Amino acid sequence: MAGSGMKSLAKDTAIYGLSSIVGRLLNYCLVPLHVYIFTNPSEYGQVNYILGFTALFFVLLTYGMETSFFRFMNKQDENSDKVYSTSLISLGTTSLLFILFCFSFIGPISEWMQYTDHREHIMIMAIVVALDAFMVIPFAYLRYQKRPIRFATLKLAFIFFNILFNVLFLVVCPWLSKSYPDFILNKFYHQDIGIGYIFLANLISTLAVLIMLIPNTMKNLKFQFDPALLRRILKYSFPLLILGLAGVINQAVAQLTYPFLFDSKEEAFNQLGIYSACIKITVIITMFTQAFRYAYEPFFFSKNKNDGNTKAYADAMKFFIIFALLVFLGVMFYLDIIKYIISENYTVGIVIVPIAMMGEILFGVYFNLSVWYKLTDKTKYGAYFSILGCIIQVAMNIILVPIYGYIASAWATFICNLILVLISYSIGQKYFPIKYDVKNIFLYFILAIVFYITAMYPTIDNEVLRLGYRTLFLIAFTAIVIKRDLPLSEIPFINRYFKHKNAK
Repeated sequence: MAGSGMKSLAKDTAIYGLSSIVGRLLNYCLVPLHVYIFTNPSEYGQVNYILGFTALFFVLLTYGMETSFFRFMNKQDENSDKVYSTSLISLGTTSLLFILFCFSFIGPISEWMQYTDHREHIMIMAIVVALDAFMVIPFAYLRYQKRPIRFATLKLAFIFFNILFNVLFLVVCPWLSKSYPDFILNKFYHQDIGIGYIFLANLISTLAVLIMLIPNTMKNLKFQFDPALLRRILKYSFPLLILGLAGVINQAVAQLTYPFLFDSKEEAFNQLGIYSACIKITVIITMFTQAFRYAYEPFFFSKNKNDGNTKAYADAMKFFIIFALLVFLGVMFYLDIIKYIISENYTVGIVIVPIAMMGEILFGVYFNLSVWYKLTDKTKYGAYFSILGCIIQVAMNIILVPIYGYIASAWATFICNLILVLISYSIGQKYFPIKYDVKNIFLYFILAIVFYITAMYPTIDNEVLRLGYRTLFLIAFTAIVIKRDLPLSEIPFINRYFKHKNAK
């Protein structure tokens, strides 16, 4: 890898990535738990419907403050303590107002969402999303302080608590209720709550992390609220809010629209349940992108202080794509094994996985490209792009999903992200030119697609031979990457061998 900046980025990505990968994998264990307990896809569809709205309101309640926080904390003419305090107070106030609003108008809200049978699900997740929004700035502060281990520990703590309480409510309590009816815990357990326990586990876990986070980030904080500073922050963040809003609609359009696209609500939640279960397989590429994002935002803002050399951004893009394609091939080649983690009632939707994974890779590329409008303070372009993407996604879902079902959602995401990548790259080169290694990037994409088709096309009945055959292509792709762009002497730990060998 080129330069100390890349090594620093790689190190932070590795730490954030380890927590993200471990956390996501642990949290992903809940998917088979949920789909095997709630065998009716409609029930799992309801869970994801509520989670889709949770994602939407999370963006509304954070209104671009996370990125704005890094931007203003890295400005030399700004008081960092005041930036932190002002941002925290702003998010705390809006989060509290959101909870009060939901309590006051839960009836009309549930009717608008067409989810009137269990209004308590909406209320629980409203509290969760408000607390999550408030915690954005303290978590960002840990990243700003270069404390990835503390950040990772707290993120993993949430996963641990969430799994613990899911297992308690969905496995242990039903077993106790059946095997030991007189056990004291059974007085607090009610089987009729069903999927509501998924939301309750989320709330308890969020509260636990909040209690752990406060001493780490607010111990010596002097609360200072600067209205003028907040206006400057909001001016910068408002386009990011539009960007984030459109972005989350792009990511959660299925969860948000399915109940409005089918005549039967049962069919809508059934389709959504199958789609949501299968789309979870793409979590590996999603968590890689997330880990990269955690490290990349502080990296490129601090890099902007230096000499204006854009090579680091080009290198980051290329290495992101290389590793993302490796992940894609790895998942696809071993999909025959991975698919067993979901119930048979859901595997009918496995055909969407390659389309969805490529769509996620393109979204990661689009995030990499966003560096140009964030560093030039032209965040309005990010808003324009996201609005365009939102229109494409929503239009394709409304038109095609009632005809073709959930597979249309996967294609809509892929096409939308491809269009955004092309437009962002074209305009970005005018305002903030970065010499991306387009030739090699394009070559890697073509190579990955060719390897994928060649490896998956033959029908090999013996599973061991089939997986062995595909593994050869994965090894070949890895060897080409190492030969062309990732010399072994540059890889941590392995490079110690080369240094030792050369010393001799």
